[in-house]
Amino acid sequence: MIPRILIVDDEERFRTTLGKRLAERSLDVETVGSGEEAVKIIKEKLFDVIILDVKMPGMDGIETLTEIKKANPNIEVLLLTGHASVDSAVDGMRLGAFDYLMKPCEIEVLMDKINGAYEIKAGRDERIRQAEIRRLVDRSPS
Repeated sequence: MIPRILIVDDEERFRTTLGKRLAERSLDVETVGSGEEAVKIIKEKLFDVIILDVKMPGMDGIETLTEIKKANPNIEVLLLTGHASVDSAVDGMRLGAFDYLMKPCEIEVLMDKINGAYEIKAGRDERIRQAEIRRLVDRSPS
């Protein structure tokens, strides 16, 4: 299965370039330019991992992370920023981010984080699927 990735960043050139680099590595990638767009699209489409900029106008990355986790707590989120602060890193991790990375980030480091996040999500999805199967089997007449 190919991980479905959503890049959320207000810098168009950055998100376009990163999207192309990840697509070259056989990932299924979409991009949006704001937290508001991210919250809207995750209600319409399924994603495995979101790469989320922390500093954006309007809804910032921490607010967006909160809304993403409310809408779909199973999506793994990687926070990515050029303006790191200990407070935003702690807030992000407390709210359920998988990890926190600084821009610029080496593409191989980012790929490792994406793969790690995807493995966690895929494992969790499989456990949920198995529990649902067990629930259905237990309810079926013998």
